[in-house]
Parts: sequence; C-alpha cells; structure tokens
Amino acid sequence: PTVYNSAFNAYLNWNGRFATLEDFTTAVIQNPTAMGIEWQVLLPKLQQVPEYARAFKQNYPDGLTAKNVVEAIATYSRSLYTPNSRFDLYLRGDKSAINATEKEGYRLFKAYGCVSCHQGMNVGGNLFQKFGIMGDYFRDRGKKITKVDLGRYNVTQDEADMFVFRVPSLRNVALTAPYFHDGSARTLEQAINIMAKYQLGRSLSAKDTQLIAQFLYTLTGEHPELKSS
Repeated sequence: PTVYNSAFNAYLNWNGRFATLEDFTTAVIQNPTAMGIEWQVLLPKLQQVPEYARAFKQNYPDGLTAKNVVEAIATYSRSLYTPNSRFDLYLRGDKSAINATEKEGYRLFKAYGCVSCHQGMNVGGNLFQKFGIMGDYFRDRGKKITKVDLGRYNVTQDEADMFVFRVPSLRNVALTAPYFHDGSARTLEQAINIMAKYQLGRSLSAKDTQLIAQFLYTLTGEHPELKSS
C-alpha cells in the first residue's frame, strides 16, 4: 500500500496491525525483514551526522532520541497527502471536473455497492472485510495459501478474522498496480472484476468495468513532488 494519504487510514498494513503511524514506524525500523536495525545501533549513527544532530536539537528539547526520531518520521508521513483530485473538485461543486463517462462510472460504483466498503475521506482504509464474501477467492486463485493470506487472523488469532483484510484506500489507485495483498491483479480492470465477483457476487460487462475504471482515474490527486517542481 502507498504511503500517500496513509495518515487518513484508521488502520495500517493489510492486516491492520498498527493503529498509528508512530507504531508502524517503530516496527518497520526494527523489523528484520525491513530496516532491521536496533536503536542502540541507529542512534549513534544518526548522531554522527551533524545536520541530523543539529536539526533534532533545534526541534526537540531532548535532542536526538528514539521517540523523537519516530515522531519526526511520522510527522513527515502525515505531510504526504494528495489533495485536489478531480473527484475532490467535483464533490466541492465543480461539476465540470469529471466528464460524463466518469460520472457514469461513479454512478455504477455506487449502484453495484462498491461504496459499502470504499467510503470516507480516503475512499476506504477505515474498516476490515473478508476477501471472498461471495466466493472462495483463495481456492480459485490456485496457489498455496501462505501466512500472509490469513490476513487479520495473524493479529487477533480469531478464526472469524481468517482471510480478513483492511479495505484499501482507492485514492491514486490508478497508479498503484499490482493490486491486493498478494499482487495478483496486474491491472485496474482485473482488480475491479475480481472485487465484483468475490465481494459483490456480480459479473460485470466489459463496458461497466471500463466505466468504473474511468471513474477511479479521477481519484488521482496532486503529488507533493509535482507541486514543488
């Protein structure tokens, strides 16, 4: 999942293991499969960089500490939001911000029931849902089920949470292929059809799939690096 707009998610990671960016940052720094470094090693290294030592001294009374490093990274992460997508402009009253085709895609997005899970400020990211409500996605996928596929069960050890995942945000979704926790959908259209089949029990026509995809393209916002260039 993208870091952009992550501050607006109610939970972080596909299994929702983390509730705050601070918790997430702490775990990533120490996770052996990610950064894999302990604080007693990291802090002296950071202290050796004059710019870092000076900046922390200027911004924090107690200078460069583990708590302050985590807070600084989490604060930066919160700045990574992508406002003013064409859909945002449309919702704010600019009816010309999306065209007739995209408006029809939006209508279908609501009519088929996609909005039951993908809603709120981040068009998702605020609840959990089983992957495969209307069919057995993992059986049909044909690959061996791995620990990652167990989803939220890995956090709660509750059988009811087997194959349950955090509903992802759809902001910038046109830019973030491949899709799902296993990266099994290579295109946006493929992801739409899989969601329709296994979450809604619907089979979409090629036309409706394309219309919904066109709507999802309107969720691409302004990226910070583009605004500053």
